[in-house]
This record gives sequence, C-alpha cells and structure tokens, in this order.
Amino acid sequence: MSHSLHNINSWKNSFNIVNEKLYNQLKSDEYLIVQLRAENTQFIRFNNAKIRQTGVVIDGEITLKLITNKRVTYAEFPLTGDVDIDVKNALDNLVYARSTLENLPDDPYIIIPKNQGSSHEIYEGKLLSYEEAIEEILKPVQGLDFTGYYAGGSIIRANYNSLGQKHWFSTDSFFIDYSLINHNEKAIKGTFSARDWHKEKYHHQIDYHQQELQQLNLPIHEVKKGSYRTYLAPCAVADLLGMFSWGAISEASLRQGGSALAKLREGETLSPLFHLKENFHSGNVPRFNDFGEMSADELPLIVEGELVNSLISSRTALEYGLKSNGASSYEALRSPEIAEGTLSENEILKEIDTGLYLSNLHYLNWSDRTQGRITGMTRYGCFWVENGEIVATIKDLRFDESLYSFFGKNLLAFTDFREFIPEVSTYEARSLGGSLVPGALVDNFTFTL
Repeated sequence: MSHSLHNINSWKNSFNIVNEKLYNQLKSDEYLIVQLRAENTQFIRFNNAKIRQTGVVIDGEITLKLITNKRVTYAEFPLTGDVDIDVKNALDNLVYARSTLENLPDDPYIIIPKNQGSSHEIYEGKLLSYEEAIEEILKPVQGLDFTGYYAGGSIIRANYNSLGQKHWFSTDSFFIDYSLINHNEKAIKGTFSARDWHKEKYHHQIDYHQQELQQLNLPIHEVKKGSYRTYLAPCAVADLLGMFSWGAISEASLRQGGSALAKLREGETLSPLFHLKENFHSGNVPRFNDFGEMSADELPLIVEGELVNSLISSRTALEYGLKSNGASSYEALRSPEIAEGTLSENEILKEIDTGLYLSNLHYLNWSDRTQGRITGMTRYGCFWVENGEIVATIKDLRFDESLYSFFGKNLLAFTDFREFIPEVSTYEARSLGGSLVPGALVDNFTFTL
C-alpha cells in the first residue's frame, strides 16, 4: 500500500468515527455539518533548474458547522488519523461551538441541512513517483534558469451532515508553476497541470516557451496609450474570467446592484461567440458545495452572449424567493469553461497583423464594476507584432477595458484550442480546480499608460 493511500484510508476511517461520535452528542434541536479538507502532497521548489527545497505535506482539517435556533457557528481542528486524538478534539470543539452560540444574533436566512442523497467520487491519476518527479521535471530545462515549484498528490474534500448525508471526493492531481528567466531578468511564465503525467506535452510546452524566451531578447517597442488589436493567450483569458467570481456572475450581486453583468439583465449582450458554463464532468472539483448540496453536471451561464443563468446559493434563493442551483455560499465559479472558436494557433500572428500579443496579465481589479470595466497590467511574455510577426518586446502596460467590449462587440475570435489553467494557490492548502479556456483575439483593446 502506498504512503498516500495509507493516509487516505486512515483519514477516512477516523473521519467516519468522528462523525458518529459527534452526532451521538447532538441535542434534538441541533444540526451539524462536518467538512474535511485534506491532502498528501509532494512539494519541490526549483531555482535555476536546481532543487531549492523539497518535502511532503500531509495535512487534514475538519470544520464543524453547528446550527440551532436560527444561529450558526463554526469550529476547526486538525484531523490526525489517530482515532482517539481526533474524537477528543471533535467533542471538545463541539462544546466550544455550543458556548459561542448564545452570543450570536439570529440569522433570518439560515439554511437547515437536508439529506438529499450521498455521493462518493474518487479520481485516480498517474502521477510521478517521488523519485521520478525531480528528473522528469528538470531534464528538459537543463541550461535554463527555470524557477518555480511542483505540487502533486492526493486531495480530499468531504461533507457529511447529521441527517445522514455523506459526500466524499478525492482526486490525484499535480501542477508545475514556473518561469523561464533570461540574462536580462525577463521571464516567460507557464503552468502545466493534469491528473496524469504527460511527458510529451510537458516537453512540447517547454520547447514553445523556450522560443518565446529567445524573443525576449528583441528590442523594446514603446507602446503609446491607446487601443490596439490584441491577442490574449489562454492564461490572460483565465485572469479576466476570474473577475466573474468577484461581483459578476453571483445572483446576490445582481440583486444588490453591484454586479458587473447587470447590463445583461437589462437587454445588453456579449458577443454571440461567447459561451460560458460550469462543467463538473472533468472531476477537478467536487460537485457538492459547502452546504452539502450537489450541482448539476453542467450549468450553462452565458449562451451566445446572453445570460441564461447566474450562480444561486440556497441562502440567496431563500432571501429572494428563488431556486438554488447548487452554487457555493460565495456564488463563485468552481469549474468554468469557455467554448473554443475557430482561430488556429498558426493564424494568430497573421490575424493580429499589427498589435499586441499578451501571454499573461496581473493585478486585475474593477475600475468601474457597474460598467464591467477591468484594469490591470501586462506581465510575462508580452510582445509587439507588426505585419504578422513578433518584432519587439514591450514594457509593462496598464489596461482599462470593459468586458462588454473584449467579450462583446470587439471580440473577433476565440482559438480552436483550449488550455486548462489550474488554480495554483497553496495558501493554507493546495487549491482545487481551474479554468478551461481558449485564447481570444480582440479589436481595440485599450491601454491607459
């Protein structure tokens, strides 16, 4: 039995016993939701194509959500896999959670758990072994300044409640988040992620980024503020799509007047080329949310530029008399994808003709949320194109543009290929999921400085 599998089994056994003990202690008017977040992950940090740091993170954490008399409170504690320790911690935290309830106000939109059926999903992958990972990752980047990190292993999410509902999700996955840096301290950024290791795809991606790295030696073209035909690579499109989770696709935001997509409720549309949906078929994230509710396998959100669904949590549904569609309490995208188009990779530069090729963006924020305006900066691997050829690099630029333009009237084409852009955050725990998106060719993309 592998080390990883041993931990998963011990966690599962302990988690099941902890739940049983907790439910036996509940009073008749109390409800309990018990959530597990756990991982067994190998981390390797690289600097200049050499190992800087390596290790294994084995971590589990339980969150209790205790609900009674229109009040809800939370408690968190580690899951060790040692049943005696875990049961004691669980019962102590239940006592603590009860002690905090009397000081809380009533919640008029509290969601009472239900038993709507259970689920059990396990997605096994073909990951690199601890011994293989270093050689497989570093071999094609010898002689390069390759800096970044690898994280790979098993991730678990579980959500049980005191009415008998049990959801269990585990998946194997990895990502490499890296930069290739040249002698002028300029960089090309890349991520490579999947459930199965694909050596050929990894080598192809490194080769492609090496070509871009050579292009960073081109002279710098000064781009004056104004509007230009612009290609947004999949990473850049994923950054823009991420803003939809921050006050846009949420039904609560739409109802409260703070949504960037409000105009879509007022008759405006995006480009008929724009199709957005949540798609859980890939198994990158669990279909159950923090309430323990299951989402549909697919949920269309924007079809041919028209808003057909928003993300509606049970809390929002209760407040506004709607029907929930299994959204999380944050009403954020969890497994989004944008449909591909018809622009082939070898036609991108020709179709830009003269303009900008942007690989990455960062520091995104709303500059005018009600108008859908986003501001941010260009980052790695951004170039000036003339007559269908990359001829120069650029200094970092600030853009300020409306999604009603770049995903609307000025959207010329999406690429006929898509890339999975993973969530690479490891703050507190390794994140799940990512976005499946194409590149986008946009006319008159506006740069302010």
